[in-house]
Amino acid sequence: MALSGPLGAAPLAKVRELGILRVGLYADNRPWSWDRGGGQPAGIDVDLALAIAEQLGVKPEIALFTADEELSDDLRNVIWRGGLLGFRRCDLMLHVPFDMQLAAKEDQVVFVAPYYREEFTALCSAQTRDCDQPPQRFVGSKVGAELDSIPDFYLVGGFGGILRGDVQHYPTGHAAALAVHEGEVEMAVATRAQIEAAMADSAGSGAKLRKTPLPMLPSDGWDIGMAVREDSRTLGFAVEDIVARMTADGRMKALFAKAGVTWQAAAATKAIG
Repeated sequence: MALSGPLGAAPLAKVRELGILRVGLYADNRPWSWDRGGGQPAGIDVDLALAIAEQLGVKPEIALFTADEELSDDLRNVIWRGGLLGFRRCDLMLHVPFDMQLAAKEDQVVFVAPYYREEFTALCSAQTRDCDQPPQRFVGSKVGAELDSIPDFYLVGGFGGILRGDVQHYPTGHAAALAVHEGEVEMAVATRAQIEAAMADSAGSGAKLRKTPLPMLPSDGWDIGMAVREDSRTLGFAVEDIVARMTADGRMKALFAKAGVTWQAAAATKAIG
């Protein structure tokens, strides 16, 4: 689905000269980015990438890629070197955890433009009396999570392993949340964006969103941002300006609402503001 074009990621002046912004997005990452069929990408990050390209006055080139084992591998393959199987490196990568300790270890890239605050939460079936009860109260009922994810480890290994035999695995958190709507499981743990998007996709099921934080969860949330090559800081600065304008005038909130997701400002953005 990639267009023909230059071989290397480019700083702002080169991007404008070439007239193309190549953006790397995770495949099968609903509601953020996925192939909806026929090589047509869809999702929040796709819409955001299109908006950024439009603001830069260039054409977007969306390149969906499969996640590797570590974020460092993805940054190497997508941003600063390119993939071993011919994947051309991109000018910009979205959906990067915006963490300064992590950024300090990645000297080939620069983390920019935090645009959302993500967190884990739970979704319960319409028949569940109290979705805010401790997860171990769901023992004996089927609960869903993405395979080999933090929610998976949380449900399988937490609470003395009491839920181990009740966990149903799914390829994504979005799929796990849909399983609640379809009656396959009574509860699912996933990211808030995955759950809210699944609720929008299955309106009318009566599923309930947990209102309180999950106990003993090893993460209280994280910022999502973007990455550019270290020598493409001018592009990074321009993207940050665009994201700031979209946030200020409400376009960012509307872009998320289109997918049924409530936009939450990144903590890093709040700190700067």
